[in-house]
This record gives sequence, C-alpha cells and structure tokens, in this order.
Amino acid sequence: MLSNFISRRNFAARLAALFPGVGIAGMAATSVDAQESSGVQKLDYEGKKAGTGFITPLIIHNGVIYIAGQGAHSHDSKAEFPKDIENHTTRVMDSVKTLVEAGGGTMDTILQLTVYLTTIDSYDGMNKVFKTYFPNGGPARTTVAVAALPGDSLVEINCTAAVVRSGKKG
Repeated sequence: MLSNFISRRNFAARLAALFPGVGIAGMAATSVDAQESSGVQKLDYEGKKAGTGFITPLIIHNGVIYIAGQGAHSHDSKAEFPKDIENHTTRVMDSVKTLVEAGGGTMDTILQLTVYLTTIDSYDGMNKVFKTYFPNGGPARTTVAVAALPGDSLVEINCTAAVVRSGKKG
C-alpha cells in the first residue's frame, strides 16, 4: 500500500490534483528542454530560436519544415502597398520562401501548401504569381476561399517542406 502511494506516477497524479493550474505553467517552463530533447526546433522569421509567442512561424521536426500561415502583412503590418492579389501573393510567397530557406529547405522541397483566398475570383491572379516561384513544378496544393483573413490580407499560405541542409541560424 505504501509503495502505491510513493510511486512516481501516483505521486505526480496526487500532486497534479492539488495544483491543477500548475500543469500549464510547468509545461511552459520545460518547453525549451522538451524541444531540445524531442528534436523539435521552434524558430522565428529569421531562423533563430523563437521566443514564447503565441504562434511560431517555423517549426522543424524529423526533417520536415512546418510553416505557419503567412499573410501579406505578416512581417510588415505598417507597410502601405496596393491591395491586389498579385501584390499580396508576391509578399506571401516571399515570406514562405524566406521561412523555408531559414529552415533548411528550398522552394523545390516544399511538399504541400494550403492556400486561403478571400475570394475564389482571385484564383487566376494568385496562380499567375504562384507559378513563378515553382519553375520546376509545384508541390501538392489545396486552395480554398474563406470569408476573411487576418491583417486584411487577400491570401494566406501555410506549408510543409523537407529539410535538405542545416538552415538553423541561431
């Protein structure tokens, strides 16, 4: 009976029951150690170790790069530029390219993209720009129309890519 009470699992369960809110704080405190031991790298837009922000733009795990949704204003919210699909797609694809390269991939190693458009009428304009980034053929892709996107962007793209070289800068 005493051994049941003293086992690590029982002790942890009883301790967790006493401090239910500590679980989140404890996970946050050990997230850096967990990242390093699990091989998960969370990086910022420049490819340096990400802080504790709500959204991590770039994650690398097991040779796969995961890029969070990138909108036209993702890295320059104060910039003034024309609000047309070609301009927005160029800005988004430039962000995607920067992040994939920071993670150790290339545009040719992008495996899959999901494209969100605020209107399906922008499909042809988006494709016009999109194909210039993939002269060797594009990745698997899904495109959907949505009601709205953050930052008043006309397009948002997230993707996965394969790591082909060490891209981590910091």
